[in-house]
Amino acid sequence: MKQKEKRSSDHSALKKTLLQYKEEANEDRLPQQAYIIIQQAIRNLQLQPNEAFLEREIIDMLEMSRTPVREALIRLEMDRWIRLTPRKGFSVEPIIKENIEQICQIAEALDGVAAELATLNMEEKQLDMLDSLIARQEKCLDENNLEAYLEADNQFHHLIVAYSRNERLQNIMDSHSDQLYRARLFTINERKLPVRSIKEHKAIVAAMRAEDSKAAQLLMHSHRHRGGQEILAIIESKPINKQGK
Repeated sequence: MKQKEKRSSDHSALKKTLLQYKEEANEDRLPQQAYIIIQQAIRNLQLQPNEAFLEREIIDMLEMSRTPVREALIRLEMDRWIRLTPRKGFSVEPIIKENIEQICQIAEALDGVAAELATLNMEEKQLDMLDSLIARQEKCLDENNLEAYLEADNQFHHLIVAYSRNERLQNIMDSHSDQLYRARLFTINERKLPVRSIKEHKAIVAAMRAEDSKAAQLLMHSHRHRGGQEILAIIESKPINKQGK
């Protein structure tokens, strides 16, 4: 009985979150709207790795008809956010070391290129924006608000990619950045306080201000590599996230 009550409570809480995302979604097309809402819930760990759910449960929570939700679920499976288990419904993809390792390798290489290109394109006001995000990260650490820190950190990297003015690079990074964010959020409470990351961010911006694009690239590559290794070590140590556990 208690287990059934807990599931009902969890269902209600998740529905409230999904409906909030629905209100915030800037999208009129229902299949795309459903995709964005569910993906955001997975990204932000409201739907946990390996968590199972039924199509009809999502339809009920989103207060949509079956067709757009079904289309969204098919796309989410193609994009490796969820997987279909025949006769059992869907489950959220686990956070597996091998998958995140590949994403980290992409982020290392392309974030480095983005930093190099951004250095050649950025103006003073854009550098000031990066400095303000670093200041926000420091404030979040002082307040021990790690999730807010992670959001500011994500914006820092996103802006540098945007400032690269390379649309193809942005598209590739956009397709992986949310998966990387999920892994970082999944491990944030078990990592050392990211004081070193803030120092590395300051060094990257300093190289950009000095218009040293190669230094900015190398610093960013090193920063992403170190952070990725920390994440991967924690993921590997989490047996609860391994398939079948």
